Amino acid sequence: MEWRFDLAKFIPFRDVEACARVRAIKKEEICKHPNPDFKIRIIEDRYQFYFEFALDIVTRIKQALEEGRKLVAIFPVGPVPQYRIAARLINEMRIPCKHLISFNMDEYADQDGNTAPPDWPGSFYRTMMEEFFMRIDEDLRPPLENIHFPSKENIEYYGKMIEDLGGADICYGGIGWCGHIAFWEAHLGFEFGDDIEAFKEAGPRLVELHPMTIMQNALHSFSGDWSLVPPKAYTIGPKQVVTAKYRSFWLDGYLCGGVSWQRFIARLVAHGPVTPLVPGSILQTVPTTYTLLGGVAENVEIHMA
Repeated sequence: MEWRFDLAKFIPFRDVEACARVRAIKKEEICKHPNPDFKIRIIEDRYQFYFEFALDIVTRIKQALEEGRKLVAIFPVGPVPQYRIAARLINEMRIPCKHLISFNMDEYADQDGNTAPPDWPGSFYRTMMEEFFMRIDEDLRPPLENIHFPSKENIEYYGKMIEDLGGADICYGGIGWCGHIAFWEAHLGFEFGDDIEAFKEAGPRLVELHPMTIMQNALHSFSGDWSLVPPKAYTIGPKQVVTAKYRSFWLDGYLCGGVSWQRFIARLVAHGPVTPLVPGSILQTVPTTYTLLGGVAENVEIHMA
């Protein structure tokens, strides 16, 4: 029986026909895309997924070192497990990282736009330092002045900092429940209408987090406690993503018991219309590798607990 109804009012993207179309895409069809430069792949094993992510990071660092050039990289906090693996590989292979210049995608802020303190357990600064940079041996790790995070103090020129280095060589990332990239939320798309080119020119800013993002982050980072998730964040914009020389996105939103919060949005981003209301959809228009954990790629179905 088919039952039709309006979507909840807080959801920005409201094309129910597009939702139905991408929902019907089977796992065996999900890697097919009309743009050959948008490469979708599935990695079934969770450890292999994070190892491949880590290997991608380390390979780019090593290649830039061998070519005698800097590596400008945009990093997300999420997924996280690959960073410990990458640090271990760097240490075991004795790869100097002095040439790595890192820009984090985003950082939390309070209701007044004050950046999360670096020692707050939920801050992206603390996570990246503890899970990646400080795990690299001191004689190998990049200098602190090469490690950047968006904040109240630098948000007005954060994009220019990247541009002045020639742009990012690689932009890593994931996809949020509402379709966000970094913390560039779906509701920000209302500012641009159907003007994708204007959307792609949008840069870093302070944003109000979408309700879906609050709940998503409460689920995977704060033990389900939505009262612990800050209401705002500083984030890069679509411009920093699309102007990077390449993009590598990794979707691991699969929980135990066959539950995946990312199964539908992974399809909408990759196979739905390119629209500012689904920010990650712009990845379809630029060379990107889009890697899905096997549990994320499974068919979208109704399962009553």
